[in-house]
Amino acid sequence: MTLQSLSFRNQYRSNRQNLLKDFYVPCLKQSATYDRAVGFFSSSSLSLAAQGLTEFVHGGGRMRLVASPHLSPEDIEAIQLGLRQREDVITVALTRELNQDFEGVVGNRIACLSWLLAHGLLEIKIAVVKNLQNYGIYHEKLGIFTDAEGSRVAFAGSANESARAYRCNFECIDVFRSWQPGDDDRIAEKLENFEELWQNRTPELEVLEFPEAARRKLLEKCPDHPPDFAQEVEGAIQVANPTEQYHLIPGVPIAPDSLVLRDYQQQAINHWFANKGRGTLKMATGSGKTITALAIAAALYQKCQAQNKPLKLLLIVCPYRHLVTQWAEECRKFNLDPVLAFDRAHTWQSDLQAQLLRVIGERQPFITVITTNATLRQDSLQSQLAFLPQLAMIIGDEAHNLGAENLASCLPAAIKLRLALSATPERYFDEAGTERIFDYFGPVLEPEFTLRDAIETGALVQYTYTPILIELTPGEVERYAELTVAIGRAMGIGGRDDNTALERLLFERARLICTAENKLTQLRALMANRLNTDHTLFYCGDGSVEDETTEESRRQLEAVTELLNYRLGYKVEPYIAETTLGERDDLRYAFEKGHIKGLVAIRCLDEGVDIPAIRTAVILASSSNPRQFIQRRGRILRRSPGKNQAELFDMLVVPPDLGGEYWQIERRVLRGELARFVEFADLALNAGEARKILYPLQERYDLLDL
Repeated sequence: MTLQSLSFRNQYRSNRQNLLKDFYVPCLKQSATYDRAVGFFSSSSLSLAAQGLTEFVHGGGRMRLVASPHLSPEDIEAIQLGLRQREDVITVALTRELNQDFEGVVGNRIACLSWLLAHGLLEIKIAVVKNLQNYGIYHEKLGIFTDAEGSRVAFAGSANESARAYRCNFECIDVFRSWQPGDDDRIAEKLENFEELWQNRTPELEVLEFPEAARRKLLEKCPDHPPDFAQEVEGAIQVANPTEQYHLIPGVPIAPDSLVLRDYQQQAINHWFANKGRGTLKMATGSGKTITALAIAAALYQKCQAQNKPLKLLLIVCPYRHLVTQWAEECRKFNLDPVLAFDRAHTWQSDLQAQLLRVIGERQPFITVITTNATLRQDSLQSQLAFLPQLAMIIGDEAHNLGAENLASCLPAAIKLRLALSATPERYFDEAGTERIFDYFGPVLEPEFTLRDAIETGALVQYTYTPILIELTPGEVERYAELTVAIGRAMGIGGRDDNTALERLLFERARLICTAENKLTQLRALMANRLNTDHTLFYCGDGSVEDETTEESRRQLEAVTELLNYRLGYKVEPYIAETTLGERDDLRYAFEKGHIKGLVAIRCLDEGVDIPAIRTAVILASSSNPRQFIQRRGRILRRSPGKNQAELFDMLVVPPDLGGEYWQIERRVLRGELARFVEFADLALNAGEARKILYPLQERYDLLDL
């Protein structure tokens, strides 16, 4: 048999297919060579690269592997200062990864690599960025199988090869075949890229031989006999199903035995049932809304079973693709096997349709569907929602988004059991949208769980808070004055409600404030004394609407990144909407481990993204939107091992004194934003100092009552 004799999908997702049995093993059985590029040289990435290699071992195949070492900031500094040779630092970094005891499926896969290395069937090379001053991350994740007849299958992964991704066991790959029209050029391109990499001809990278010390360390893992394929499959099953001990019926919602709910979570569950299966949970960022929602689904399933009216479907709607994968991770802990209905319809629609038909035909007990707001609006999903089983539940995550008219009209009326989640369900400047949320999902349930509650109960860490007052430049003051005059006219003509002209002018002025030039000056002064710190988030943005990255915010992000990386030597990477899911995993891993000191972000951390390792935040992005204000700051307070408190530096632009009638306009606008700064200052460990900084501004605009 050859690779051409196999049947392939265009894409494999570990939540739908068994990648080990359905893809890796069949390919490796037919392959004579296997070329693989991974990201970091770590036990987790090596383990994923070695999936199915036991079969390859027995077939005598040859493998080439390229990986990148984990270099800490101390490693890089030692190289730059000439204190240590680069090769020595890399060797230590590699052996550090191998100098541990591996067990289970990871140990078996590492043993496969060791066996191939010991028998001359594996070559390893190390890719390092040439310019360590601009230290980046080697992201490439690809593989190429070649059989004895020269046919090839290439795949590009989702870059989920960090330790976190391995624990979550989610992988997604796109597949290309050399004999498939349209794929042959892609195969040739990927093969050329790998060969250039292997031959050290890739710009910006230097590819080195595998150090002898690291080679000896890996050879220590070599078993006396070829690793056993059956053992790997069994181990993979155990990894994929960490909660197997409490699974009763596959795919139905069951709370894990280890789940311990906080009092406020249990109260929220009780109140949702008391409100006849409707309601909105208004809970602070980091307080466990996702777990509470899934616990409600599990309790609901039990109650329905007891009444012989089984719950058949759970639909989860969230705003962004990365939240789909985060929800999927949590769902699996509750025994659920979700269909991830987002991105291209052909990757999920047939699976969803088949499962819905099986549920309706009583051949499957339950189905979970996780989708995005964008997909919810598409016919590809709406056509399937016509086949909903009689008893179903919907969870709207970050539900404030669902108040938009074009989304609210797409929410399925047939689903009567409804739960909304949001730290801030009220929509900014949109009373009608807020009403649509509560009309569909139900009212806010007790207890509301505020930021203060979350800190006092230990759900979030305490923090220090330092407002930084920013003055506008003369040119900015002139433009600010023009916009303020126009805002005054618009308010006089059309009032404040449903005034699109006023809204446009307010957004334009908000962008001017958010990208104020002196923010960079203050940032440089602040960070010049903090170059030894790490785990820092720099939050940029211009107050624009969701899902729109404007030119102004992008320019600010680029300026901040350039200032930190090149002028101050503080290693950061951008983390934006265009950053792929796989690259985000790598960036989070590098950030948590201290391989990069900071992340520079725009809006993609507003909702749902979890990077608890953030210990310090510098917020350059002003926002008059209460939701953005609360979420940005609350997200920084998430708990993490070794993190006892957080530190926030918050930039607030001081409105220029335009005098006369405009003083009242400025006072009205400033009151709402300053109230949130004051509230956040009052919750801080250094409340007195933070308040003292804000006092002159409060006094200038007669806002001492705040």
